[in-house]
Amino acid sequence: MREAELGYAAAQFRAIEINGTFYGMQRPETFESWTRQVPTEFVFAAKGPRYITHILRLRDARVALANFMASGLLGLGIHLGPILWQFPSNFRFDTGRIEPFLRMLPHDTDAAAALGREHDNKLRAPARLRVDSRRVLRHAFEIRHHSFQCQEFIDLLRAYDVALVCADSVKWPRLMDVTSDFVYCRLHGAPDAYASGYDNAALDQWARRIKAWARGGEPPDADRVGGMARPKRRDVFVFFDNDKKVRAPANAMELIRRLRS
Repeated sequence: MREAELGYAAAQFRAIEINGTFYGMQRPETFESWTRQVPTEFVFAAKGPRYITHILRLRDARVALANFMASGLLGLGIHLGPILWQFPSNFRFDTGRIEPFLRMLPHDTDAAAALGREHDNKLRAPARLRVDSRRVLRHAFEIRHHSFQCQEFIDLLRAYDVALVCADSVKWPRLMDVTSDFVYCRLHGAPDAYASGYDNAALDQWARRIKAWARGGEPPDADRVGGMARPKRRDVFVFFDNDKKVRAPANAMELIRRLRS
């Protein structure tokens, strides 16, 4: 994203997903450049590397995770929001892979820096592990296989304080179990993933759901595997991924208007 584009987007929205971290390792100066272009209250949600989720498929992932933490991610400072872990559609639920990875995830910036010191020589630049202050680090899992629709998975996420992404797509399960102190939604578009826009009725529905989560409750139409979470006011992150036909910006602006009314 060009500097002028990021500056403009950050003036319109309060968060953006970083997709580049999914496809390849970044440099510390890239992260630090992004922080200079956004206002104080703006946050970036960073996608975890597909090398971990799609290539290693969570096997022996500790060094790769350390590389990600050491690559400059912590340079986002106050602008670092949730880390999104997106799994491939053919990745099935397997406690033997999921729980060790959950146990490995750092939940604050000090722990992330400590893990980052285990990096190898595959970084694109010298490690950036400086932490100006200790902050909470959040994680969210986006699953795309129906085998994850089980109580055991929900219990694991709650035990390790990781959010389950509510992914709106006809291709994958759309679950709304609340498993952490925040909610993370990705609206991919339906019926055509990445292309379909959301009409007024759909945006009204999503606005009602978001307000329910933010106020500490849950929407009455929530699709859940397990029971309701403990009532608690929550941050809600919502990203439109229906960008193939440039639907996402307009849909996001319309949803913000509804949430402010």
